[in-house]
Amino acid sequence: QLQASGGGLVQAGGSLKLSCAGSGRFFSSSVIGWFRQDPGKEREFVAAIRWGRSSTYYSDSVKGRFTISKDGAKNTVYLEMNSLKPEDTATYYCAKGTSPTSEPGAYSSWGQGTQVTVSS
Repeated sequence: QLQASGGGLVQAGGSLKLSCAGSGRFFSSSVIGWFRQDPGKEREFVAAIRWGRSSTYYSDSVKGRFTISKDGAKNTVYLEMNSLKPEDTATYYCAKGTSPTSEPGAYSSWGQGTQVTVSS
């Protein structure tokens, strides 16, 4: 079970930090990814982290602005979002898989989503 939280309303240029808490332990082979989706659009890969090695992966659209990290003691993955733009507005989901792919179908468990709205 994954629980995403931390969304909200922020002005363009602002920051938000999302959290994805796992109810069970993440194995070293686990990959936790963040995706986002607007109504009527496909789910878009944002970032991923490999739990064991802490290797990180980003989409080109967020590279340099977003940072994914983890807290092993809390079994939680974070997505720190800076320099937010109106086009970052979406529902953000975290998901668990075993490969840091951008394909949503490769992730087996999904959180419920948290809304991020960036006003211009």
